[in-house]
Amino acid sequence: MSMDFGRPPRATMIQELVETRLKEVSDGGGLQETLTIEWRTKPLVVQVIDMPIDQVYFNPATHRIRAQRSFDPERDALLTEAPWSPESQEYLRYLLQALPSNPAKRDGDFDELRQSLKDYRQNEPGLMTRDGILVNGNTRVAALRELGVPSVRVGVLPESCTWADINAVELSLQLRHDTRRPYSYINRLLTIEEQAAAGRPLADIAKDFRIRTETAEQDRWVLSTLNDLVTRSKTGSAQLKLMDFEDHQEKLRELHRAYAKAARQNPGQADLLKENRLALIVLEFSKTDVRLADVDFRTRYLQRHLPEQLQQAPDQPAAARVIPGLNRSLPGDNPQVAAAKAFTNTLLRAKAVERAPEGVSQEQSDEAAALWQQAREAVNEALVPAGKDARVRKRKQAAPDRLHDAVQDIEQCVTDMTLARASRNLDEETLDEAILALRTSLKKLAREAARIQEPGDGVVWLLDAVRQEEA
Repeated sequence: MSMDFGRPPRATMIQELVETRLKEVSDGGGLQETLTIEWRTKPLVVQVIDMPIDQVYFNPATHRIRAQRSFDPERDALLTEAPWSPESQEYLRYLLQALPSNPAKRDGDFDELRQSLKDYRQNEPGLMTRDGILVNGNTRVAALRELGVPSVRVGVLPESCTWADINAVELSLQLRHDTRRPYSYINRLLTIEEQAAAGRPLADIAKDFRIRTETAEQDRWVLSTLNDLVTRSKTGSAQLKLMDFEDHQEKLRELHRAYAKAARQNPGQADLLKENRLALIVLEFSKTDVRLADVDFRTRYLQRHLPEQLQQAPDQPAAARVIPGLNRSLPGDNPQVAAAKAFTNTLLRAKAVERAPEGVSQEQSDEAAALWQQAREAVNEALVPAGKDARVRKRKQAAPDRLHDAVQDIEQCVTDMTLARASRNLDEETLDEAILALRTSLKKLAREAARIQEPGDGVVWLLDAVRQEEA
């Protein structure tokens, strides 16, 4: 459910100013600027006015910086308690210009937006309530204020607008196909989960985000996994945050596909695969390296390279889990899964201590950094034989390599076509025949790819393209 932050302290004064400017626009004649939005499932045209830029408030409920709010827990708490205070509004401004994966740094995309506004001014209007709360255009207002621009063009929502409306309209506008900055990965996951928790069917949520329902389910699984990692990372006052995993989108999606495929055959093995790969994700290895962390990666390749403090067994044996109300219990994790979880937990806590801005001593931070580096070096050693074995297996399944070669040939074909057209030597009839042959081959490829039980993005694209071509 959406949180109700109430009305800003200057709401009455701002509302009077808005009504005055709406009347001036209405009485002025001539061409009036409007903005079409989705309002309670129907299109609505709203009037656009000029507002003094110091008379609008940043939206404390915006999904754009939902994950980043935890960057400073004290200011985050104040933002919840007093969202309209100067301190809270300044914190929102800071987060809007910060890098999503690391708010301590400034976002290059924000600087590009700022330069665009400087060069071309404001092309599209923002959107606000009659109380002056920005529903859309928060980032633009932050950039315009830096530039010293005195006013901002905004559409005005109906007087009956509620906080539920604010969240729904913001979401619908952000998911349009245009040039505005998209939500960061983690904020998109949080928005999908918030919509699901509010009782919306997952199919409707997926439609809003222009993704498949299966992808929305995948995103919810990823967020649940990340929340679990954040919980497991807590040690003393140090703890990782969701935004610490902002740059691992593709690795987490591949993890879900691999886990789902393994779970259908052996759930216990799937949990072991999941923990082995999570450890490499925490250690910030590349996507191709993470793929090498199979079920036997720890026992077959990694164990002998680990220093003694990283070979320790879990602190407690995995206890059976009791099902509430049924007085029945499920067995705990098997020893291999428990050991893999203990290893991942050690890495998570070391990373949390290393990244903690305060609350830990320099000695603790140095020890955590050294432990994390030792683990990374051990995994690097283990990846060498794991990679060799993987290449041997891959030779038995050469289809991806052949496709990669075909991609290289097509790229070269594009270059050859450019040169041929420039010299007017392109044989268009022969080219057309070759493209028709390619279409036939792609249809054959799609028929075989359709048998894959857990298709990735590439296979899904191929199947959709063939279906559209045959429709």
